[in-house]
Amino acid sequence: MSSEEYQCRNVVLVGFMGTGKSTVSRLLAERLGWSRIDTDDEIVRRAERTIPEIFAGEGEAAFRELESAVIRDVLAGERRIVATGGGAVLRDDNRAAMLAGGLVVALTADRETLIARVVAGGEAAGRPLLAGDAEARIDALLATRRHAYDFAHVAIDTCGRTPEEIAELVLRQVL
Repeated sequence: MSSEEYQCRNVVLVGFMGTGKSTVSRLLAERLGWSRIDTDDEIVRRAERTIPEIFAGEGEAAFRELESAVIRDVLAGERRIVATGGGAVLRDDNRAAMLAGGLVVALTADRETLIARVVAGGEAAGRPLLAGDAEARIDALLATRRHAYDFAHVAIDTCGRTPEEIAELVLRQVL
């Protein structure tokens, strides 16, 4: 992909939960000397509530509105590594903002890897969309989001790769 096909003002990481967006974004920010913004962290900061509290009190629709506002705001800047929530790609306006705001990189992983990282890793407890049977919820979300990340400029399979290896693959697209 040529640099004319996107503006590399920012790097936007998208992907299903457990693909490594947060970890890889930290490594990229360190390597490039850019700032790092995790949209979920920014939502929590602005709302002064946790994501489970937002979901419980106001519902997913309110959370998605906050998420869209954060995405628009953070992508107005430059030299940022932006790690998005897994569902941020569900809205057309978010996808458009991401594509206009920088290089969009989709991190992917197979079902088994995701379950190992999210369920076995203990991360499911803090994720409202995984309430109940986390494995069944992952299966359902994977089915509904099968092509949700296809809009990205670049896709990187994270299975069997370390965060450092994934960051290096992203850097090859940026530099």
